[in-house]
Amino acid sequence: MAQATATAGIQDAGGNPSPELLKKFYHDMLLIRRFEEKAGQLYGMGLIGGFCHLYIGQEAVVVGLQAALIEGDQVVTAYRDHGHMLAAGMDPKGVMAELTGRASGYSKGKGGSMHMFSREKNFFGGHGIVGAPAPIGTGLAFSDKYKNNGRVCLTSFGDGAANQGQVAESFNMAALWKLPVVYIIENNQYAMGTSVERSTADVLLYKRGAAYDIPGEQVDGMDVVAVYNAGRRAVAHVRGGNGPFLLEAKTYRYRGHSMSDPAKYRTREEVQEVREKRDPIDHFGARLTQMGLLKDEDLKAMDKDVRAVIQHAQEFATESPEPAPDELYTDILH
Repeated sequence: MAQATATAGIQDAGGNPSPELLKKFYHDMLLIRRFEEKAGQLYGMGLIGGFCHLYIGQEAVVVGLQAALIEGDQVVTAYRDHGHMLAAGMDPKGVMAELTGRASGYSKGKGGSMHMFSREKNFFGGHGIVGAPAPIGTGLAFSDKYKNNGRVCLTSFGDGAANQGQVAESFNMAALWKLPVVYIIENNQYAMGTSVERSTADVLLYKRGAAYDIPGEQVDGMDVVAVYNAGRRAVAHVRGGNGPFLLEAKTYRYRGHSMSDPAKYRTREEVQEVREKRDPIDHFGARLTQMGLLKDEDLKAMDKDVRAVIQHAQEFATESPEPAPDELYTDILH
């Protein structure tokens, strides 16, 4: 299962990802893809209520970035969050149980798709308010600096959220106090149904921090190794006491904004072209076979194993009880 890990021991002498890490990248992206496909099925069956935003197509972003962290670093993200949970090491059974509103879920069945947490894995949500991860992640980074604990906070949000006012305020505070936060803009090209070209004056979002003297970089979010290397540079900058860093990952979502979105604002041909030419999993699998690290039968065996894990998560979730009525009164502020 994907989990936060130090990079020591999983790089070669030149600092490149080791064969073991490359295989792990493929496995973790595949785990997220199959989980999200199953979540989409369960939503269609009426077993998942409320909103449900799938991460299909964007798997390379979170898998590459998570591998750049060390134990104790924190993660906070927006509502397209299931992939982030799995990459942080959260159990697929607990995530699926929360999606289906069961007591064994990470938020006891009360949070649903957008609001799951794991203090054990330093995963601080899942937030439904557009732009909310920025001030929350900035606050977590403030705590890290105050405690002088050497930790960093990875704070992700989308291209649409990059236009929110609280994001700019967070940038200013983080730069002013040199907080250890890496801001990631997951630019999947569409803010709900509006393309980035129609909503943003300057589509080079990594430049957004320039006014606050925050360095930025754009990376191919469909290439897990490129994301990993960019993530390492960003994390090293931040952990070195140099203040925040802004990373824009150019990626693409295959499904609609949420499960209720028919995505008629783009053509099928556009989506199919990305699948054929840039899919982060298929292309990386082919790359591993060309390198001689895995054979086609290895990829198929890994897919079979991952599907079994997801099937077990579905069975666990659907067989778990719903929260008791008195659970309404727990975990609330009085």
